[in-house]
Amino acid sequence: MYGNKVSHAHNKSRRRFDINLQKKRFWLADENRWITLNVSTQGLRLVDKIGIRKVLNKIRAEGKKI
Repeated sequence: MYGNKVSHAHNKSRRRFDINLQKKRFWLADENRWITLNVSTQGLRLVDKIGIRKVLNKIRAEGKKI
């Protein structure tokens, strides 16, 4: 998404609104390994809510490799 950065003097310059990506490591106990995912902050909330195992199953069902 794009918008304007507006200074105190009301000068406008273009800027981008990027998503808030975080690089996080998750421990998979049943596979006995760490995985690293680039997830948004909303994705982190989803992992907290339903668990990393269900999130991984959904990602693998979409055909993406982890």
